[in-house]
Amino acid sequence: MADRKEIRLKSKSIVYWTSTIILSFALLSGGAAQLARQRQTVDGIVQLGYPVYFVTLLGFWKVLGAIAFLAPRFPRLKEWAYAGAFFDMTSAAFSFAATRSSAWHVAVTLLFAVLVIVSWATRPPGRVIGILFPAKASSEPA
Repeated sequence: MADRKEIRLKSKSIVYWTSTIILSFALLSGGAAQLARQRQTVDGIVQLGYPVYFVTLLGFWKVLGAIAFLAPRFPRLKEWAYAGAFFDMTSAAFSFAATRSSAWHVAVTLLFAVLVIVSWATRPPGRVIGILFPAKASSEPA
């Protein structure tokens, strides 16, 4: 029985770190490209209908979000980073769909939104603020 629990915890840890590292790399590299105002990145934002200054704003928050995901402690900051990354990815997917961009743009950004959820859902206890759905106490009447 202890072996099953240990295997489950190790599997959860592997899923957490794999999803978090992929997500952090994507945010960090994308944010760095935006902060560097790479031509393709700027053109992509403008094609979606956003102003050029939006590139810098997104890049700044993406880099900080990636750092927050990887830094030890600060669970409340991580919660905000997860929310921001989820809003960023789902908004990007919506923007791509609204401007009739290629389907793979929508799919990739939705895949990253799923990675945000997977990373958030598999966090170790030290990276969690509290319990989202507390169990009922057994002493309460049904």
